[in-house]
Amino acid sequence: MDMGISGKNALVTGGSRGLGRQSALALAREGVNVAICARGEDRLNETADEIRELGVNVSATVADLGQPDTAEQLIERVSSDLGQVDILVNNVGGSMGTSDLLNSSMEDFQAVMEVNLWSAVRLMKLALPPMKDRGWGRVINIASIYGREHGGTAPYMTAKAGMIAATKHAAMTLASEGVTVNAIAPGSILFPGGSWDRFTNNNTPEDVDEFIERNLPAGKFGWPEPIGATVAFLASIHADLILGACINVDGGQSHSLF
Repeated sequence: MDMGISGKNALVTGGSRGLGRQSALALAREGVNVAICARGEDRLNETADEIRELGVNVSATVADLGQPDTAEQLIERVSSDLGQVDILVNNVGGSMGTSDLLNSSMEDFQAVMEVNLWSAVRLMKLALPPMKDRGWGRVINIASIYGREHGGTAPYMTAKAGMIAATKHAAMTLASEGVTVNAIAPGSILFPGGSWDRFTNNNTPEDVDEFIERNLPAGKFGWPEPIGATVAFLASIHADLILGACINVDGGQSHSLF
């Protein structure tokens, strides 16, 4: 299927590994020029080299989107390196605090909201007006099933729920402007260095098997490639009528949480 986005420019935050890396690679395979950012330079450059091998232009920026002034600097860098941002993938995220709202500090809430929600809102506010002016654009926010159902830490759930709400609001605001805004809600995705990788390494095989049996109807953890494929589709010309959606990519996990 021709996705119709060859030559477009994308920004993928947290693009050096896991879901962000696969999203960037999936877009590059469709001929999209890709900008990625992450805090770690070595892995960022490795992923940039992988993307470059697919024959597209690449921009790689070391950036901490948990800092309020970084979003504007990042957009300026990407615009200088590649040109206009046609596709924005807000993937950067992270969790801290406890699952108990009462025992999660306000500092934990603030840090998690900055990285997961406010970074996405800032980038949308910067990227969406030019998309609207051009009459075409795509925003894909990587949320979580824990923004829709119970699970994860209290700050993380709050931030991801806010991201889904912001997605729906922006989508309806721009519904007639040729710009689509959607979200993806991954389940438990396993990749090297990720939180579920740490979970499997820090627990006994028996405990991991019990978790899978209790929580994952597909009988296994997810993996990043289906997230990348979903991002590429939502970015494509075939997704014009998908507006304000939050698509679970979770192997049925969200249906087993209760």
